[in-house]
Amino acid sequence: MRVMVTGGTGFIGYHTVMALLDAGLEVSLLVRSIDKMERMFGPGVIQHHTVGDIGDAASVRQALEGCDGVVHVAALVSTHAADAERVYRTNLQGAHNVLGEAAEMGMQTIIHVSSVTAIYDPADSVLNEDSPPGPSPRGYGRSKVACEEYARSLQAQGHPVFITYPASVMGPDAPEMTEAHIGLQTYLSKFVPLMSSGNQYVDARDIARAHLHILQYEVPSNRYVLGGHYLSWKKLGPELEALTGRKIIQLPISGGLMRAAGSLADTLAPVLKLELPVTREGLNYATQWVQLDNSRIENELDFEFRPLEETMADSIRWLYQEGHITARQAGRLAQSRD
Repeated sequence: MRVMVTGGTGFIGYHTVMALLDAGLEVSLLVRSIDKMERMFGPGVIQHHTVGDIGDAASVRQALEGCDGVVHVAALVSTHAADAERVYRTNLQGAHNVLGEAAEMGMQTIIHVSSVTAIYDPADSVLNEDSPPGPSPRGYGRSKVACEEYARSLQAQGHPVFITYPASVMGPDAPEMTEAHIGLQTYLSKFVPLMSSGNQYVDARDIARAHLHILQYEVPSNRYVLGGHYLSWKKLGPELEALTGRKIIQLPISGGLMRAAGSLADTLAPVLKLELPVTREGLNYATQWVQLDNSRIENELDFEFRPLEETMADSIRWLYQEGHITARQAGRLAQSRD
């Protein structure tokens, strides 16, 4: 079986590709840089690759040739208001090019990697596979809602499209720092904000296992939430203290105040021509999180998410090994190998 993966040199994509290769599947990658691909996987490991991107229908079609399935991970990710239109156009065009072409070619398994942002509704108490696309989306969420609606339209037409919904993705071995990693770096080097609600973390390696399972076996449903584990902001500091063996500074901050700060940052960023670390959209999610329900994948696929402690510990070790945090900030995990 040969599977085309978009975003294969990104965080989720990298771990998905590694899981497919370890299982003996052939992989075809759509990449913008062969050098980056070979740095990550090694020369000659990825024998089938096409130079291009998801916005170019011709290169997508070339990458899909000879494949039995596809995992569409690639997306432009930014919650900065100034990027909203570019993010929307790029991601929706990419979904049409990849998912639409794969459906037209008769692929047997088409996986669209969606996001909690595609079904996010702060008025809900829980989110699951039956949640409708998010109402009144903005920014990055607007692009994910549009892609979600397109993927569901293909499902309604009978195409073998499967959708996964990862929460905040954490874990080691990221090709580059993600927003979740930058957040963890901040908590360890500065402070943990004690805001309303919390966050939900899923390990990139667990996402990869889920994708491999869907590709290799018949599954009962065509949508699966990958929420992982929920952790309130109040419990995050103690969790990091237990893992590192050091004191973590915790600072009470109003969720409403942080959202207002995000709105101000959205206004000032284009004027000051700065990449400010907060956005209104990002802080909406951070302070008004709605929990994802994992029960469908856990019950139908007998799927078990690895413990949050393992994910966090492996992430902190990786941050230290890559020089993103100091030995003092990593605490006992700077010496730990297990």
